[in-house]
Amino acid sequence: MPPPIDADLALTIERNVTAALAEDYGSGDLTAALIPKDTQATATVITRENAVICGAPWFDAVFARIDPRIDIQWAVAEGDTATANQPLCRLRGPARALLSGERTALNFLQTLSGTATVTRRYADLLAGSDTRLLDTRKTLPGLRRAQKYAVHCGGGHNHRMGLYDAILIKENHIAAAGSIGAAVAQARALSPGVTVEVETENLAELDAALSAGADIIMLDEFTDADMREAVRRTRGRAELEVSGSVDETRLAQLADIGVDSISVGALTKHVRAVDLSMRFTAEN
Repeated sequence: MPPPIDADLALTIERNVTAALAEDYGSGDLTAALIPKDTQATATVITRENAVICGAPWFDAVFARIDPRIDIQWAVAEGDTATANQPLCRLRGPARALLSGERTALNFLQTLSGTATVTRRYADLLAGSDTRLLDTRKTLPGLRRAQKYAVHCGGGHNHRMGLYDAILIKENHIAAAGSIGAAVAQARALSPGVTVEVETENLAELDAALSAGADIIMLDEFTDADMREAVRRTRGRAELEVSGSVDETRLAQLADIGVDSISVGALTKHVRAVDLSMRFTAEN
């Protein structure tokens, strides 16, 4: 299920579309101007491969901005799985506007569908377990909220949105603060009520993070044996997150160890757009 379009997400969509049209549509489509302005057309978007479809709010917003007379009828719901050659939506309106918005609208739809599709593949491998699949901050610049929306559509969960909504204490933070305990204490003093996570690289650091009262402890590049020991030592005192060198072949094994979550940068970093096509038919 996609997350709801709240005021914050609606503003994000507006900003994304504004920026995308500024770089592509600019002051106007010189090629589309060759078509008589009264020409109407229909268009159908199809997927050329199996995919989880995501990005309709961005797609719709592109055409609404260019020409609100364009009517869009979706044949699939956001987050649905479509099969190769399946029609996704049908558009009708001024031919100029349809052609001008095509590339920008498809860019959003194919990119976010790509993120949702790989997320669904990973999430399915964790089905039946209590381990959550998390995204990271390794996102395309300017499209973080959009990609995290796509992760949600694909069945994953969102980690912190940015540097401003949660604390993640890493190696360099610990070195600057002097110790894990000192870093956590300073975090609690400066940002009371905010979730504090500590990245650890060995069991001694895990123990220090537990003693300091971290809410979440990240196990970075732990061996399987050390992860099992970390689960035994933690016993629910903090959530355990696994990060680093995680691919599809490891997910079920990590879930079996008993960690609470697995963060995977590849969901948003290694983006491969879904192959989509828009087919036009002029009406007059």
